[in-house]
Amino acid sequence: MPAFTASAPGKIILFGEHAVVYGQPALAAPVTALEARAVVSAQMGGSSGEIWIEAPDIELTAPVSELAPEHPLRASLAAAAGTQDLSRIPACRILITSTIPVSSGLGSSAAVSAALIRAFAAFLGRRLPDQEVSDLAFEIEKIQHGSPSGIDNSVVVFRKPVYFQQGKPLEFLAIKEPFEILVADSGIPGSTRAAVDAVRQRWLANQEECEGLFNRIGEISGTAREVITSGDPRELGPLMNENQVCLRELGVSTPELDRLAESALEAGALGAKLSGGGLGGNLIALCDTAAPRIEGALLRAGAQSVLPTTIRG
Repeated sequence: MPAFTASAPGKIILFGEHAVVYGQPALAAPVTALEARAVVSAQMGGSSGEIWIEAPDIELTAPVSELAPEHPLRASLAAAAGTQDLSRIPACRILITSTIPVSSGLGSSAAVSAALIRAFAAFLGRRLPDQEVSDLAFEIEKIQHGSPSGIDNSVVVFRKPVYFQQGKPLEFLAIKEPFEILVADSGIPGSTRAAVDAVRQRWLANQEECEGLFNRIGEISGTAREVITSGDPRELGPLMNENQVCLRELGVSTPELDRLAESALEAGALGAKLSGGGLGGNLIALCDTAAPRIEGALLRAGAQSVLPTTIRG
């Protein structure tokens, strides 16, 4: 019996993080150079329900029966199978690998869930449409992050740049002109749950101030959408800088991220901002012709790594 394999890419949020949780739009794009992969292989002669899972990146090797029902990996398997009772599932071994750094705002958890759901469903003879995979991965994201927006699972499942707003149909972006982004790892793990909770506490303490910031971020996202679909991508630079100012005022930037942004801009980046939840994680910088110089400046400023990616439709 053949192995069943599925993968899902990483993602970056270009504009709109945090405000998207409060009803504003956001833009995000896949990072195809990074991916999570799940491989499901039948174990001939094994007993029903004998499911072993290996995830070397998190140093996990265990029978699924030993994982709590709410463990994201076990929950993903149950979602793919359509039942919490996995005792009648044919014996199999599952290998999960990923090149997406964890706790970095690059969609690692959503990508792992999406890849695992696809591969396990295929092993069971279930062909799930993209929207169902996205919906199931979103439920796993709730376990991981508490109150996710839904943007991560949408991007990694459909593998396309998206314009996302809660309660509205997902819109895939037609990129008029590709543009290059450098993704710089600050070296500080971020926590989406912690960042979302921190913003919520700030919002509860001062709703008027936060609503003003959310509205401005929403306006920036709307303008960025117009630029991406019909304008000159160099015009995204000032929008990224303004978005970063709003995120700093929301309290989710850090001195390290601010230093990376300043260094990128001094080296010739058109714009720079954190991407994802913040409180660590990654900075993204928009490049024109000075990408090598900007990359070097980011590394000298403390970035642990810099990944170039091109945003295209």
